[in-house]
Amino acid sequence: MKRNAIDLGTLDVCTLFRKYFIPTLFGMLSISAVTAVDGILVGHGIGSDGIAAINICIPLLMLFTGIGLMAGVGSSVVASIQLSKGKLGAARLNVTQALLFVTIAAIVPSALMMAYPSATARFLGASEHLTPMVREYLLWFIPSLIFQMWCSVCLFMIRLDGAPKLAMMCNIIAAIITVILGWLFIFPLGWGLTGAAFAATIALFASGATGLIYLWKFAHKLRIYPIKWSIRSFRFSLLNIVCQCRIGSSALLTEATLATLMFVGNHTLMKYLGDNGVGAFGIACYYLPFVFMVGNAIAQSAQPIISYNFGLGEKKRVADTKRIALFTSVVCGIVTTAAFILFPHILVGLFVNPDSTAALIAIEGFPYFSLAFVFFIINLMLIGYYQSVENVKLANLFALLRGFVFLIPCFILLPEAMGTNGAWLALCLSEMLTILTVAVLFILRKKKTLLHQTGEECS
Repeated sequence: MKRNAIDLGTLDVCTLFRKYFIPTLFGMLSISAVTAVDGILVGHGIGSDGIAAINICIPLLMLFTGIGLMAGVGSSVVASIQLSKGKLGAARLNVTQALLFVTIAAIVPSALMMAYPSATARFLGASEHLTPMVREYLLWFIPSLIFQMWCSVCLFMIRLDGAPKLAMMCNIIAAIITVILGWLFIFPLGWGLTGAAFAATIALFASGATGLIYLWKFAHKLRIYPIKWSIRSFRFSLLNIVCQCRIGSSALLTEATLATLMFVGNHTLMKYLGDNGVGAFGIACYYLPFVFMVGNAIAQSAQPIISYNFGLGEKKRVADTKRIALFTSVVCGIVTTAAFILFPHILVGLFVNPDSTAALIAIEGFPYFSLAFVFFIINLMLIGYYQSVENVKLANLFALLRGFVFLIPCFILLPEAMGTNGAWLALCLSEMLTILTVAVLFILRKKKTLLHQTGEECS
């Protein structure tokens, strides 16, 4: 388990960003592959109903991943600032606190959902026809949620420890296991949705366990640090976890945006097009995590550079990193949008027969859906930037706007005005409104700063 020697304080920021971005991007895309491979195998082995059933369950994964990312972002920002100040023990303590928090946060809701799988399926939007399939998937899928949360925290810490390639390998391991076991369980063994869920659970366990072993035995700086079991230590840990969650709360809101998108989208498409509409939307939602992971990779690659130099007071290096991340976001957004507009038949055909009803609905909707991607990735990058400089209020505001304030009304109103095309365009309008709000606030803040500087010069 080798690590890279990366000096966050002196190395050229463009070189730093490249060192982080390339392995982080491939690692993030491998995470998405865990879910996408499930969808491809299920689509060809079970059909569009199987895809619809899994898509109904995915908001749970997004929500639990969001809690893990909240702890991972918050603890890594705090730890990186502490490392820049030479406080190694305090930085290590953040690792343990974050892992302990996500473990406890996963146990209770997972137990309740395991006890009431049918009620959970109906709450998530399953029809009477899909409820048995959703229930079957949930029973084997729910145990994976705690492993996903461990992955979310560990990967942040591994990258901050100077081993971004190892973080990438953790994700690639999960993707390979999912491909092999998913094929084995669905086709030769014929386990259906049970096999798909079991394969994903094993894959996420392997990835999470690899991360934990690294942090326990092999990490250079950020090793797991034992917590003292006393009332004073408990109070300190609780305050620190609250601080981590406050800093990383916009990461939870960002994941909640995807969960809300899938949850509201499933209900909307079910209303207008029935189970085939949910199946079509499910195919689109298998691709959306890839777009999300591109934006997330940009944000997470910039985060250690920005946080470390922010702690040192190096404003120019922070601004340069932000500029590079913004340019990368625009380029990646244009490329992904072009792929969805030019090749919808190929992208849909990977999952189901292109002549099926669900496929035809998806092919028609993909070009509209993909118009959101440039704005989607830029917004993720900007939220990550404000997290990294501990501007929690702005990060949370932008995450709330795109996830709830704009998204839900867009999903309700646009289909009423434009039919099913409105449902596909809801994400685009929500992301556009968010980025316009960001631009207006940035201009107002810049004018306020200039007026303040002018006033000081006059006095």
